[in-house]
Amino acid sequence: MCGIVGYIGGRRAVPIILDALRRLEYRGYDSAGLAVYCADGRLAVRRVTGKLRNLEEAIRLEPLEGLYGIGHTRWATHGRPTEENAHPHRDCHGDVVVVHNGIIENYVALKRRLAAEGHVFRTETDTEVIAHLVEKHFQGSLEEAVRQAARQLTGVFAVAVISRLDPHKIVTARSGPPAVIGLGDAEYFVASDVPAILSHTRDVMFLADGDLAVLTSEGVRLSNFDGNLVKRQVTRILWDPILAEKGGYKHFMLKEIYEQPRAVRDTILGRVGQESARIFLEEMDVSPREFREFRQLRIVACGTSWHAALAGKFMLEELARLPVEVDYASEFRYRNPILGPDVLTVVISQSGETADTLAAQREAKQKGSKTLAICNVHGSMVTREAAGTLLTHAGPEIGVASTKAFTSQLTALFLLAMYLGQVREVLDEDNSSLLVEELLHLPVRLEQVLAQDLLYEELSRRLFRATDFLFLGRGVHFPIALEGALKLKEISYIHAEGYPAGEMKHGPNALIDGNLPVVVLAAYDPRGAQSRVLYEKTLANIQEVKAREGLVVAMANQGDEEVARAADYVIAIPSTLELLLPVLEIVPLQLLAYHIAVRRGCDVDQPRNLAKSVTVE
Repeated sequence: MCGIVGYIGGRRAVPIILDALRRLEYRGYDSAGLAVYCADGRLAVRRVTGKLRNLEEAIRLEPLEGLYGIGHTRWATHGRPTEENAHPHRDCHGDVVVVHNGIIENYVALKRRLAAEGHVFRTETDTEVIAHLVEKHFQGSLEEAVRQAARQLTGVFAVAVISRLDPHKIVTARSGPPAVIGLGDAEYFVASDVPAILSHTRDVMFLADGDLAVLTSEGVRLSNFDGNLVKRQVTRILWDPILAEKGGYKHFMLKEIYEQPRAVRDTILGRVGQESARIFLEEMDVSPREFREFRQLRIVACGTSWHAALAGKFMLEELARLPVEVDYASEFRYRNPILGPDVLTVVISQSGETADTLAAQREAKQKGSKTLAICNVHGSMVTREAAGTLLTHAGPEIGVASTKAFTSQLTALFLLAMYLGQVREVLDEDNSSLLVEELLHLPVRLEQVLAQDLLYEELSRRLFRATDFLFLGRGVHFPIALEGALKLKEISYIHAEGYPAGEMKHGPNALIDGNLPVVVLAAYDPRGAQSRVLYEKTLANIQEVKAREGLVVAMANQGDEEVARAADYVIAIPSTLELLLPVLEIVPLQLLAYHIAVRRGCDVDQPRNLAKSVTVE
């Protein structure tokens, strides 16, 4: 959602703040602004609607120099996306300046009370209330004023605050959305996400809920909302800053699609015994005995991660022989789920800060269920609150539409399924050896899929004018149909729907005509009897579409002549195990969506109305 940044140190603040905001553009935003403390003691603010280039132009026209400051990219929740509603926000006198990510649920009551006390409000936002609260409680210490204000707020928030009355410090507080403190050489940073500051430092601290940090040029002091000092672990981020740049690709999304063989390889690395075919998972405060005693798995996630969870259900039930339920995290805690010590709850989040997923994790823990996190960000909130963590190693993902995080999550779920199958002694050595052999070949097969980019580009030329798409799949391929449809609608704004192929007669057939492209996932594992059965049924589905004059784009095994005869267009992928085919299948769908979106002139990396990290409900 919104992005916050702050810098204090010995360098010019404005270029550093602008650069950090630029690295947070992937979160989605509709306005931007910054505030700096000037040498003459003023707090100078610049705010604009639209993209960061507008803010840069405003600063070019009215140059701004500051010793330290804070910045913001806003994704509108309360109040229209106008310059007036853009951050930073000030109190009546302009003594306090605030940037905020989150939602203040009790802002109306606070606003009425403050207005009755003489405070004058100028915006429609909930954030302005924070500036007035800080001003109200200010008695010489900005830290104490922010602490008192934070204790009155209901909702979720990460804030950074500066004041001309208590200068040379930035105070930040967290209750919900992420806040990261960067530790440099006599300079310090605050940001909503690691990529914002990665070019300046790799040493970071992730604030926990209820933490308050005071940044000065001499260091960082942490306490909680009750005023007690706290300590947080310093984490060394191993991502290469170059990974967060486009690296010659036209868009971040395209770069991240092509990074998937590396991301999958890195997620496997160190977790597979090639000779023993055993899976090794560290960072688990869950014993093998406990893993054997679980009677059910519950997976909770949002968006793309939920699609990974659906595919993971097939993997876990097949390899570990445990019943699995998959829930949307946003719905999970509102239905009073039945949980207990015999249920393992797996939470999946790329950022580790997704508000709904965090809430679901806490609900599960409260009901006595141990939680395990699959996450891409070490030290994020879901990893800190989980009993075990299976880190994906995708590296920073900048494009709003998730690509390499998804394939890394699928890989992690496959590893977890194998591990549980081995610990529970339902997966024998011969099957383990076959699974490991195919898993280790997966990155190479991904590279083969990526080598066909010209095919996807040509398909996009023929299909980009379509107004609707239907994606069909059976079994473990159905979640990939959902994800393929999501990718297309996210970045090209074409209406697309994923459906189980077996349900065509129950509704989707009514949509099919000569103008509807139908993407059918028809790849299968020739060695599996059940896989062959599903393949035959999927061939029948293709015939159903053709009988209604639909346009079929089929994904099939290399050399599959039956599908080639039936379909209008064929995307061929290498054969592998049924449970690993989703990792290969999604890549052509990502590239097809990408090329269609580019042809339609869409903003691929920052689709309208979407944000990378959904840190508010």
